[in-house]
This record gives sequence, structure tokens and C-alpha cells, in this order.
Amino acid sequence: MPLPTIPAYTLPQDRPAAAVDWTADPTRSALLVHDMQSYFIDAFQSGEEGEAGEGSAQGEAAPVGAAQIDVAVGRIAALLETARKAGIPIVYTAQPPRQDPADRALLTDFWGTGLSTDAQARIIDELAPAEGDIVLPKWRYSAFMRSTLREQLLARGRDQLVITGVYAHIGCLATALDAFMLDIQAFLVADALADFTREDHVRALDYAARRCARVQETAEILTSWRGGQDEQGQGGSR
Repeated sequence: MPLPTIPAYTLPQDRPAAAVDWTADPTRSALLVHDMQSYFIDAFQSGEEGEAGEGSAQGEAAPVGAAQIDVAVGRIAALLETARKAGIPIVYTAQPPRQDPADRALLTDFWGTGLSTDAQARIIDELAPAEGDIVLPKWRYSAFMRSTLREQLLARGRDQLVITGVYAHIGCLATALDAFMLDIQAFLVADALADFTREDHVRALDYAARRCARVQETAEILTSWRGGQDEQGQGGSR
């Protein structure tokens, strides 16, 4: 069964109150770009001003009317740029195409057979992995399930995971929950996520903030990684 068309929505400005005071540290963080593949992104409708402009990419106010998916792409691009400058490890998840039914298992009952072509499985060009980035096959909602994500983080001395991508209330939230249970501090970047609906997105942020993660904006993560410097500052020291 194909994914449904996802109508454009904008995210409200309000954020849930934080239950923890964690701060993203460039010496402890890794950045996760979760399932930003053509198969998933092509299901979204863009807003009238859907292109994430320079201001959006720097974590500033999004253009009026910009769809959240377009905002998220711009925000993730900004996080990738700063992470690479600061030497912060970057991890991508990507579901394989043409999955064996035994591998896909119960996902088929809810979502059908999934990705069928290499083009669908491709991470979108705006966020393409660079040399040295880690790309992990994605088999279940959580990026930790049936993957080496935990081992990759431990090997690099990282105990914080900054989570971006789709879908906020499914894989991104499941990954944050698993991170919490593995004693890894999870950060859900509210404006660098997208979901089926505004309501799904907001509920995911609310649940995570109360139970397993710190919910922050891209601009807050960038400031932390840059050691409190302004948007023109250099990447945070290692």
C-alpha cells in the first residue's frame, strides 16, 4: 500500500516545558538524520512558499506559509553544516528497497511492502551524506533496532543523540525512547522534524519532553554546538 499524501502544515510556536536541562555538547553529540529518503519525502505536499530559504536554513524564522517539511529540510541542512565543521558524527538511517518479507515482517501489515526502487531509497539531494558520514540500514521504527547505532555512538564516545527527520511520532519518537533506555540523552529538534499531521507532530514533542528527551529548536542546538556564539560564529571546539 502506498503512503498517503501528507497535506502541508505549519508547526505552532509553543513548545512543551522541559523536564530536563540537558545541553547539546559538541564533544558528546551525534546528529541523526532519520529516514529522509525520497519515498517518504515525496509523500509531502509543499506550502505556497515551500522552499526553505537562507533564513530558514540558519535556524531563523521560516517564511510565512512554508510547509513544515520544507522548513525541516532547511533546518537539517543547517545542522549538517555545523556538525561537519565541528567534527560531530553524523548518522543517517535509510530503509532498504525490495525488503525480504522475513526482514520486513510486521511492518508489511501496517505499511505494505515498502520501498521498491533504488530511487525511492535515495536520501534526498539537499541532505545527501558526505564522505565519513555513517549510513545505517533501517529495519524497524527505532534506529537502534537491528542496527549498530549504539555501538557507533559508544565507539566515538558519544552519549547524546540529536534527532531530526521523519516521522516525528513514529521512528523519531521510538528512537528517542530507546536512547533514553540506553542512557543516551536524546534531543528532538522540533523544527527539524516532520510528520503526517500537525497534531501527530505536537503530540510527539509533548510526550518526548515529558518522558524521554529534551525538545529544542534548531537555533538552540546550533548555539550550543557553537559554544554560545552567534549565527556567524565558528563551530564548537572539540
